[in-house]
Amino acid sequence: MQPQALRFRFLLATLCCASLAGLSACGDKDTPKAASQVAAKVGSDEISVHQINQILSQTNTRNASPQEISLMGRAILERLIDQQIAVTQALEKKLNRTPEVVTQLEASRREILASAYLRQVTSNIPPPTDEEIRAYFNTHPQLFSRRRVFRVQEIVTAPTPGLAEQLAAFTKIDKPVEVASAWLKARNIPHTGGSATRSAEQIPLDILPAIHAMTDGQAIVLTSESTLTLLQLLASQSIPVSETVAFPRIAQFLSNQRITEAVTRDLQELRSSTKVVYVGEFSQPAATEQPPSLPEQRPSASTETPRTALDKGVAGLK
Repeated sequence: MQPQALRFRFLLATLCCASLAGLSACGDKDTPKAASQVAAKVGSDEISVHQINQILSQTNTRNASPQEISLMGRAILERLIDQQIAVTQALEKKLNRTPEVVTQLEASRREILASAYLRQVTSNIPPPTDEEIRAYFNTHPQLFSRRRVFRVQEIVTAPTPGLAEQLAAFTKIDKPVEVASAWLKARNIPHTGGSATRSAEQIPLDILPAIHAMTDGQAIVLTSESTLTLLQLLASQSIPVSETVAFPRIAQFLSNQRITEAVTRDLQELRSSTKVVYVGEFSQPAATEQPPSLPEQRPSASTETPRTALDKGVAGLK
């Protein structure tokens, strides 16, 4: 892709946010920046060094030399110049007053403010200690020291009375998945299946112990409120993960877990103390008082085939 195309791709992707920034800065337009802060003057507007540094801070410069970082800064400046020219034209044509742009600007403003608040909520969350990381490593050997990669074949259907027992009977014969699939098809029972290779961290934590305990060739039935899964382990390979490799992943996983818990807890407290009135079509009570939580094995309508039991793994450790 040509440099000019890259510049305009950047321009289009960031135009809305830039317009918001330009509008919020209109009140300061007459306040001149110090000469050392100005990187370029575009018409009556200025682009500051701070703007360049802000974008650089969000760019991967870990292995870049000072000269390469300088070139990156120059490229960013050129993009910002193109961006400012487009922003100026948009304001002159009063595009910021069109309903579509007003809606987009307000949505961006809400997103920025909400994100800023949530960052503040989570800013003082301490990182996990080495002891906590090691404890997680030791209590989940299936993910690390005894980690395996599994090649499985499975068939998934919705639960009906007596079906789990019938599928369990197939686990005791040769080629259980093929036989079960033919049996279900003959009775017009919706189902799906296939084969896949999954590492331990790609398997939901609640069923990983059962999968890990299996030997090659063995088959089992996994049950939940919304799915029945007949799964056969075709083959497996032991590929452990060392502490050196695992610890950074565990640290990130535990940090993300704490952040999610803190945000959820804070928003729940705020909702309980905030008056919320549903209006119009939303004023009618929902089918359930609360939106259903996302289960480890995702449900589906009775006329559709459920997703496989291995679809959801341990988020953050993949």
